[in-house]
Amino acid sequence: MSAYVLLVEDDETIGRSLTRALESQDYAVTWAPDGAAARAALVPVLPDLVLLDIGLPDIDGVDLCRELSSLVPTMPILMLTARHEEADIVVSLDAGAVDYITKPFRLAELLARVRAQLRRPQSVDDDDQIVVGDLQIDYHARRALVGSSELTLRPREFDLLVLLALDAGRAVTRERIMDEVWDEHWQGSTKTLDVHISALRRKLIGAAPETAPTITALPRVGYRLDAS
Repeated sequence: MSAYVLLVEDDETIGRSLTRALESQDYAVTWAPDGAAARAALVPVLPDLVLLDIGLPDIDGVDLCRELSSLVPTMPILMLTARHEEADIVVSLDAGAVDYITKPFRLAELLARVRAQLRRPQSVDDDDQIVVGDLQIDYHARRALVGSSELTLRPREFDLLVLLALDAGRAVTRERIMDEVWDEHWQGSTKTLDVHISALRRKLIGAAPETAPTITALPRVGYRLDAS
């Protein structure tokens, strides 16, 4: 079954162009020109990916991102933004976006980002259970628990945790994380990684302050996940 993409873009020229490009890759696409249409498009079928423009006529894209992420935490949202300042990008990531691409963008790059969001990590068998101390990850169900507390993770946070857990106790370089969890052709700021690490730490500690694994930053290298 082809992936279903919800495109939220108010510019008619861009909307039609992206719809054609996505459909040429065999994705099913719904194009919503504003926030109200985007909300309506969530019923009856949830999209596998949302492409969300930050500038919409009826709501700020960041606010809509926060709203959609709250409603469906597992739904990946890729922001389309004309804002190039790192602070604006960090706000989008904090609102729940898993990735972003700045306008003007190359179509080939956007399609590569979409493929990266929809692909599944190749290093984990669907039946694998990953255990690191009190942390248990069921990859097939995309669930992670610390003790009896289940973590509410966004798609990118889950994939990041899986990668660190697979190499628990060992350093995982920033370059490897960006290649495997983001995209080998990623050209944006790696600040996105730091934001996701920070969110992941908060959720681990919030679930079990005494028994949760710890994520250690290794300056100029990357990160390491250790059992408590």
